[in-house]
Amino acid sequence: MLAVMDTARALNLCRPFLAAVAAAGLAAGFAARLAGAASGWADAIWAAVTIPVLLALLAEIVTSLRRGDLGLDIVAALSMTAALAVGQELAAAIVALMYAGGQYLETFAERAARREMTALLSRVPRSALRHRDGRLEEVGLDLILPGDRLLVRQGDVVPVDGTVEGVAVLDQSALTGEALPVQLKAGEAALSGSTNVGEAFDLTATRRAAESTYAGIVRLVEAAQASRAPMSRLADRYAILFLVVTVAMAGAAWAFTGDAIRAVAVLVVATPCPLILAVPVAIVSGLSRAARIGILIKGGKAIEALARIRSLVIDKTGTLTLGHARLVDIRVTGDIGPNEVLRLAASIDQASKHIVAQTVVREAQARGLTLAVPAEVAETPGEGLTGRVDGHAVMVGGLRFIANKLGVDVRSAAGERPPGALASAVAIDGKLAGILILADELRAGTEQLLRDLRAVGIDRIVLATGDRHEVARFVSAGLSIDLVRSELTPDQKILVVLAERKNGPVMMIGDGVNDAPALAAADVGMAMGARGAAASAEAADVVLLVDQLDRVLPAIRIARRSRAIALESVIAGMGLSFAAMIAAAFGLIVPVEGALLQEAIDVLVILNALRALRG
Repeated sequence: MLAVMDTARALNLCRPFLAAVAAAGLAAGFAARLAGAASGWADAIWAAVTIPVLLALLAEIVTSLRRGDLGLDIVAALSMTAALAVGQELAAAIVALMYAGGQYLETFAERAARREMTALLSRVPRSALRHRDGRLEEVGLDLILPGDRLLVRQGDVVPVDGTVEGVAVLDQSALTGEALPVQLKAGEAALSGSTNVGEAFDLTATRRAAESTYAGIVRLVEAAQASRAPMSRLADRYAILFLVVTVAMAGAAWAFTGDAIRAVAVLVVATPCPLILAVPVAIVSGLSRAARIGILIKGGKAIEALARIRSLVIDKTGTLTLGHARLVDIRVTGDIGPNEVLRLAASIDQASKHIVAQTVVREAQARGLTLAVPAEVAETPGEGLTGRVDGHAVMVGGLRFIANKLGVDVRSAAGERPPGALASAVAIDGKLAGILILADELRAGTEQLLRDLRAVGIDRIVLATGDRHEVARFVSAGLSIDLVRSELTPDQKILVVLAERKNGPVMMIGDGVNDAPALAAADVGMAMGARGAAASAEAADVVLLVDQLDRVLPAIRIARRSRAIALESVIAGMGLSFAAMIAAAFGLIVPVEGALLQEAIDVLVILNALRALRG
């Protein structure tokens, strides 16, 4: 295997030299003919420059056969050999140049198609600056442990997942496709792979490098680049058939006419490029374009499956909804305004680590409210807090906690609230001042997204959640959803996915650990990878690197366009090739014309496949 890899590497290094030799030799032969030299000199030059290209091609064919691949470079080898054998040295030299130049064209197309994914891989940092005993030391990423404090300089790529100390301004465009930088405050999480575009800041590592977000993305990209689409494997099988048909047609042209030149013309004009290049270039172009906008599709198989999706199963918490509580209403019961009620409640909540208290603090800060420093704070874990803020006695907590403190019923003041919503009461100076209603909100634009998905051919949409039935019903009210399944265990979500298969290929969208089995069971699993669980990202076929559900629609559109362009390239390219072969068999195309026509078809097909890179 190592010998095969070394041979392939050596051949790749020789390609620029071979292309240059073929071009120079072709020009030298024409110069000799124009200078009035004997025709034999020009023919000898053209034959001489064909031989090294032919030998390199034969070495490549042997390497492919040892690897188990029956390459269609055999057609090019046959055409050069046959052209030399019947005295068509010019045609042989043109084929040699076209073959060597075609290798360059193939490399360019592959490089362009993989550009965005390769950019992700090239950004992987190799080391980081770690604080240790009052000094900075540069260490390899594998030596960084959770809890280590790192210095991230301006322009550095964040090496591991961690929390910010101070303020950080990060460019996450390579991960999410979002053009604008984000500003993170102390204690907020920073994703590895982001670029520091602000001042240097300290980062406390929360994960080892190998377990961080960017390392996971790199593994997914490497797997995507190494994979082959089912359409590509199907093209390989058709390519073998093409080889047989080409040889048979060339043989028949020679046998029925007795003219070996016609057989050579058929071999020279035969171009399997639409089969062996158009499909992978179009598919990889689609993968690269998706990566550019924060959608990581794990290879050709996934993008082809995504193009055929007809049913959608979607999780609720963290997928259809934001996945965390937000303040949706402030119901005041006295003379104090809603913003002041929120300010006083958030001020005292600063003293608590409870998730509800921290949510209230974030909401107040988001509204630009200036929070005071609380005093005399006493917390009853899981129930509420009491203390003083700006001279006021303030109490914040659950309805029962405040009712017990005030000795009055506060449930009536809370009134009706959405299923699954949480009520937090606020008392000021011994009187109930208001009720804060917190709930997990539906993502903005969800209904429009579901309508757009139906417009592109998604026939059935099912909500599958482990949450209570009344919560699921409330969230899905008014949405374009065909079926709501609630209170599901992870294995029951798998059954929902399998049941939907009768309606066509199924895509499952989720973000939690409990979604991972269903993601793996679906024809296409799509994970909300920006803040979702690592298990769901590993199990999924598609990972959204940005926490936005609206990326589902462009993912499907890119997949369908890439597949359509691949099919279009194959059908049009092979149609042109067969038409040219028939014309050559009837003597309408001579070998030199066939060589030029063959290269024109190759270029057209590859350029068409590269259209998948654009919108």
